[in-house]
Amino acid sequence: MSGTTNGTQATKGLSPKITFYTNDACPWAHRAQIVLQELNLPYEKVIVDLDRPRDEWYLKINPRGLVPSIKFSNGIIEDAIITESAIVATFLADAYPSHLLPASHSSPTAPLTRARIAFFVDAYFSKVNTKMFEAMRGHSDDESATLAKSFADGLKKEIEPLLKDASPFLGGSAKMTLAECLAAPFVLRLKAYRKAGMLHASLEPQLDALPCFTRWSEAIVGQESVLYMWDEDRIIERSKARMEQLKKETKAKAKA
Repeated sequence: MSGTTNGTQATKGLSPKITFYTNDACPWAHRAQIVLQELNLPYEKVIVDLDRPRDEWYLKINPRGLVPSIKFSNGIIEDAIITESAIVATFLADAYPSHLLPASHSSPTAPLTRARIAFFVDAYFSKVNTKMFEAMRGHSDDESATLAKSFADGLKKEIEPLLKDASPFLGGSAKMTLAECLAAPFVLRLKAYRKAGMLHASLEPQLDALPCFTRWSEAIVGQESVLYMWDEDRIIERSKARMEQLKKETKAKAKA
């Protein structure tokens, strides 16, 4: 366990006391990190080692042993434990309404904005995101090309139409919304995986043919809140090792 403290301050309302349990290599924890940065909230950061069995102190906080988790107090709520990345991120965005997510009754259009953000996130993660990781697990050139096409087709069908009015972010927002915060760790990894040659070469022209997704993703990966604590070399090293392990496990199951 190690801890650091973010020196920023809450910009509105009651200043919270937040302990953020995370690991910088975890894309799911990265989601909550981005929200904390976007909201400019103060927090203490505690690193949880994911490369070994979880310590008892952390299992008492989150019995699932996953990151992220937060411990949250604001003078009214005391030491509430909140877990799971989307839940943590949405809780913070709801607690401190901002450009990320409007309060439900802040305007007549706010519920629609929230619904569109929720729909986009559902589409990205239920229809597309897993295909990116599957595209790196091909056991032959043909299989890798087929998986890459499946990923690109998913983006074309499910995501490209939702970004037609992005400027540069969802719904014409000039600033990141909660949708970008939740997708950003994976969009950033997509860029890194492409650069490292971890995806089939045939994917490149297919992604280039998606202008809305291209503009949107390029805007995301340029945000300071997204790049905060990003260590691309470490992520690529860990991702390559993980992909090789998964391929070995798949081959072993096939032989069994």
